[in-house]
Amino acid sequence: MSERRNCLVANDWICGEYVRSRGQELVDATVQHVGITAVSVVLGVLVSFPLALLARRRRSFAGAVLGLTTVLYTIPSLAMFSLLLPLFGLSASLVITGLVLYSLTILVRNILAGLQAVPEEAVEAARGMGYGPVRLLWEVELPLALPALLAGVRIATVSTVALTTVGAIVDYGGLGTLILDGLDSTFKAQVLTASVLCVLLALVADLLLLGLQRLLTPWTRATRTPRIRRRPVAVKVAEPA
Repeated sequence: MSERRNCLVANDWICGEYVRSRGQELVDATVQHVGITAVSVVLGVLVSFPLALLARRRRSFAGAVLGLTTVLYTIPSLAMFSLLLPLFGLSASLVITGLVLYSLTILVRNILAGLQAVPEEAVEAARGMGYGPVRLLWEVELPLALPALLAGVRIATVSTVALTTVGAIVDYGGLGTLILDGLDSTFKAQVLTASVLCVLLALVADLLLLGLQRLLTPWTRATRTPRIRRRPVAVKVAEPA
């Protein structure tokens, strides 16, 4: 047993005994990290979509919406949490609200870019078929804007996975809480393990969303042209007369 615990005593960066002995702690932190990230991204999409519609339909608001979301993104996380603290206190809502505000600049721009890239011919054809504004949006414009929208969700998700760790300052940072505690106590194995799990979460989330994007937008896949095997053609040479 003493040999198995040598890595903990030596405070090594890589320590299998730490993973075995703190498995439940790692699972709880990972679950909290995933939960905060998922809720933040979903709420970010729900807030960004009407803002993007407003920016597209009323160009006078486009500059204000894009400018405001950009300004929010430039606010340092510590300052953001301090500004939100009187409203939410030391809670998960404080972290989630901050993450939602940070995601707006990415999501609004991608949704707006996707909607603006919808071919005018498709819109005019749908209107000619009697589509109203709501039906036109949900059945024509939104499906065609999905590639850009989902690309924005992927970027926002990976960014949110990283930013969630900042919530450790209020004890709602998921794996970030373990990283911060490990740094304070110079516990190398805890810092490295939690950091690696955070990176893996970002990679897995990106791959899952990429799969969802390919599933929902099959027309964006490059179609492979099958190779046509040419059979040799026999050339008959006429005999001289």
